[in-house]
Amino acid sequence: MALGLLAEVMGWTSDTEAVPAHEYAWLRLMSSIKYDGYADFRAGVRFLESLAIWLKQFDAADRPTAYDFVKRRLVYISLSEMLRLIENFVPEVVTPILRQVVADELGCKPYEVWSTPKGAESFNKHLRQTLFVGLSDGSRIDLLRRANSGRLSPEQIVPMLNIDVGKWRDLRNKLAKEHEGATFERVFLIDDFTASGTTFIREIEGEWKGKLNTFNEMVLEAQDELKDAFPIQKGYHLHIHHYVSSDQARLALEERVKDAQERWSQAWFGEVDITEGLRLPPDLKLAAPRDAAMLDLGDRYYDHALYERIKQHCDENGQSDMKLGYANCALPIVLDHNTPNNSIPLLWAETPGANNVHPMRPLFHRRDRHG
Repeated sequence: MALGLLAEVMGWTSDTEAVPAHEYAWLRLMSSIKYDGYADFRAGVRFLESLAIWLKQFDAADRPTAYDFVKRRLVYISLSEMLRLIENFVPEVVTPILRQVVADELGCKPYEVWSTPKGAESFNKHLRQTLFVGLSDGSRIDLLRRANSGRLSPEQIVPMLNIDVGKWRDLRNKLAKEHEGATFERVFLIDDFTASGTTFIREIEGEWKGKLNTFNEMVLEAQDELKDAFPIQKGYHLHIHHYVSSDQARLALEERVKDAQERWSQAWFGEVDITEGLRLPPDLKLAAPRDAAMLDLGDRYYDHALYERIKQHCDENGQSDMKLGYANCALPIVLDHNTPNNSIPLLWAETPGANNVHPMRPLFHRRDRHG
């Protein structure tokens, strides 16, 4: 039924039977292996139904452009793909870093670290002295724990960015029982996705904001109260890791973090590394002339109510509209559990339309934490 509705919306008639047969095969395949798994499809509606409703909002002449965008430019990261990035995090990101630390410590090659009991013991100690902190529910700490059962201790993983003094004290006591007098020498701050880097760190009128500033202030407050009982050593090595990062966000993070290192007089961290499981290519962003037709649709079907909804955040970022999504990222990306507002609004925006403005209907409904 959904395929029949799509054929009607797209004008695939019996005179073009070869076209529907080819498209049906692609739609069935992509729906089953990817898009139907989107977490926020509503009851009784999956990808094909949502696609038909979404395409129908456009004028008939504009529907081929919208459909072609979904087929050729949309990037959807499924739960299974995200799980692979989570599973690869410790063996492919954390392990090489610690192996090099131990190799420098013992004066050997990284591949020789596990050739002696001393090397293996040193590696395990450095691993235990590493703290992992989830920055949001998107960090999927439950999946990280499961993927590293027996490798990481539950007492070195914190699921959210709200650690009270009692938890800090408990982390120190548990670590000290395993390694006398030890403290955490490095911290990984983990999140699922960054498109612009502004949520993680930004400066507004001389005031620093974002998750890094929140974590640093939380560390300073806890250290001031716990003193020597605080579990993280001064000048710890900070690692910032996102499972998925846009190229724009990576470059912004490098610049802003370097600036913070130079200007934060009370930064508790020392060296900083930035990593990601998947770095999206620079040309993923929609741009003319390649994406001119889709950008034109985004302009003509845009509802400025999107900007008014998060005006404060847009103004802080120097934006006067949301035609290209937050921070003008213009991304065609959807995550299995939500659609970032950095993606083009035609994918996720839902507005009623007013004052002769076209209402917007989403292909992938977004849960908006800004209201």
